[in-house]
Amino acid sequence: MAAFWHQRGRRQENGGLGSVIDGLGSVFDVLLANARLVLGVSGAAVLAIATLAVKRLIDRATSPRDEGDPKAEQKSLEESWQDLALIKTPPKPPKKQRREDLSEPLLSPARPLVPDPRGCSALLEAPQVKSSPGRCLTLQEKLLSHSSQLAVPEIQVSLVPQLARSICTHLQNFLRSKCPELPFGRFFLSGALLDGLEVLAADHIHLMLPVVLDAGLWSLISGEDTVVRNPQHWMIKRIDLGYFPRGCSPWDRFIVGRYLSSSVLNETLHKLLVASINWPAIGGLLGCAIHPVVASRDLKLEVKHDQVELSITLFPVVEMEDKVLLAVPPEGLVENLWLESFYRAEVSRVKELDAGDSGARQLCLRILNGICRSQPSLHKLGGSPVTHVILHLSDTASDWAEESLADRFQQVLEELVAYLEKGVLPSYFNPKINLFSGLLEEEIDEMGFVLYRAMSEPEVLLK
Repeated sequence: MAAFWHQRGRRQENGGLGSVIDGLGSVFDVLLANARLVLGVSGAAVLAIATLAVKRLIDRATSPRDEGDPKAEQKSLEESWQDLALIKTPPKPPKKQRREDLSEPLLSPARPLVPDPRGCSALLEAPQVKSSPGRCLTLQEKLLSHSSQLAVPEIQVSLVPQLARSICTHLQNFLRSKCPELPFGRFFLSGALLDGLEVLAADHIHLMLPVVLDAGLWSLISGEDTVVRNPQHWMIKRIDLGYFPRGCSPWDRFIVGRYLSSSVLNETLHKLLVASINWPAIGGLLGCAIHPVVASRDLKLEVKHDQVELSITLFPVVEMEDKVLLAVPPEGLVENLWLESFYRAEVSRVKELDAGDSGARQLCLRILNGICRSQPSLHKLGGSPVTHVILHLSDTASDWAEESLADRFQQVLEELVAYLEKGVLPSYFNPKINLFSGLLEEEIDEMGFVLYRAMSEPEVLLK
């Protein structure tokens, strides 16, 4: 810049005062033009500074010079450049920005005022940072995204059934050798993992022990006709004792008051699991540790493998007169009751409906089971209750395509809240059965409160 002003001084000697003033005007035209380009909305301040500097330069140029000092002219121009560079005015408060100014990129005021073709080009071509606001996902998109997070790890999907089947085989072989007189059917596995409905982790599975009864010696009595007045429980009565006295059936040893006792059968099997089976040896063969749960009313085995931890629950099961009855007596003094299970019918019906209309009932069920599993207050709603709500809704809502998943999901929440308000969820297969009968009033209130809040903002259940 100093060289620029030095050259301008030499031209002043040759061209006179008029050319100096014209030249200075051209210079400041360039300066002001570049100031507007560089400074944008603050160009007004720069314009004031430039105007003041021009006035002082002209005053100095037209004032009499000292002819005896050859450097006076150049000194005067250099002082003018210093004035221009050093004059500072207090910043003025910025003007209120217009809406369209908000999208304009801010340019640095610290650029040199001398026009530089490369500098100006760089400024004009500077990339503008555009902020793209985050798009809000719809409930449909959130549900589909959440469903992808519910997948069971592949190692568990393959290893858990393999371990459980091996244990199942060892247990059946033991009971055949230890109690050959008891006609158990072929043991088999059951549970959501085997039906493709498991979520998050495969850490539990059911082992079914079929109890084979002679239909001519046993009959079923509905729980409605017993002291419990519960249609979901059944009693298995020994009949024709006059013609076929005790001992004719191998299961007579488990009779209490002419009824096959689920409690006595469970106690006998529990003793065998705890005291008679060499689980360390079996675990050593399978590469895992197996421990029977001693302090449990249920028949349970805990399995620890290097890659999985598994809980296996054993259920003696009786199939008679199209009923599937589990040896799960209710808490209390009644020990002869058997619980009717609808699991096989539930899964079969849901898959049948989905196959008929390419529906997303199973997907919706997996999402709801995942929610119930991850939220302790909703844990008892998972599985059978949610499945029955979906089956009830399928009778009235025909569109179960994946594109309508969000609508059906919200409808299921609304139906659940309505059932909880009544305290009654009728079984899809037997309306006399209330699937909420085993819940405490406090549990129903807590579940209803959580789901009622989620009706207006279902996304909170996916967090």
